[in-house]
Amino acid sequence: MTSATVAKTAKTGVQAQAKPEKIRRDHKVNWWLTAVVTVLSLTVLVPLYFAVVTALKTPGEAGTFSLPTTWEWHNFADAWNKVNYPKAALNSAIITVCAVVLTLLTNTFVAYAVARNMDKRFFRFLYYFFLAMMFVPFTVIMLPVAKEMGTLHLDNQLGLIILYTILGIGTNLFIAIGFIRSIPISLEEAARIDGASTWRIFWTIIFPLMGPINATIAILTALWAWNDFLLPLITLTDQSNQTIPLAQYVFQSQFTSNYPMAFASYLMAMAPVLIVYIFAQKWVVGGVMRGAVK
Repeated sequence: MTSATVAKTAKTGVQAQAKPEKIRRDHKVNWWLTAVVTVLSLTVLVPLYFAVVTALKTPGEAGTFSLPTTWEWHNFADAWNKVNYPKAALNSAIITVCAVVLTLLTNTFVAYAVARNMDKRFFRFLYYFFLAMMFVPFTVIMLPVAKEMGTLHLDNQLGLIILYTILGIGTNLFIAIGFIRSIPISLEEAARIDGASTWRIFWTIIFPLMGPINATIAILTALWAWNDFLLPLITLTDQSNQTIPLAQYVFQSQFTSNYPMAFASYLMAMAPVLIVYIFAQKWVVGGVMRGAVK
């Protein structure tokens, strides 16, 4: 055995001895909590199952939890044509994308201004004022908002995008301010010494660091704008601009007896945001947790 082999063997032995042994810990399962979570999950899984099986039945079989005797896949194609799904989906996509972009460009900058000036009375007032918006039911301001948008001739897609940006600022500030205040202010001070302005500091330092928070705000805004029914109903006056929820409302009122076709349209509308949420849920949970604590 050569000296190199001996040295290598000795080194391996020392590393093995220095490596701490893993301690096995038996984690007890909280069966009561597991049972509660299981029961609560049924409130989501049972309606989802009912929607899927109903969408694949004939109108005569609708209303039961049993599996369909014949799988009516053509219900999806019929619903696609009845509600003009491509046009409605395009309108929803335009409104959702524009609302997300405008929200990220404005709400995050407002959150930065408030977070860095919380010691001033005016900015503290703004913070609590925007948070108070979260506790005002939309039905209270629904009619004034509809009247105002009509008076300003913003009863269209542009007005709807502006409403999503403004009405979501309370939740977005709550998520973003806590995270911004956790960013060391020394980074900004170093940039100011180099001659950077507040605008440049935000877009080159703060905004990139807010990646998880920006992802959370974008996803929550997208889910809200895509699935919302009430705001488009009171805002949009041109039927050609109707979103998917509005198209489904008209569809349901005209074909109330054909529940399989209606449920097929609901599943098609739910599929895009469900896929997005499945792949992006870690950013939603992580961003909310980071923004909730300082």
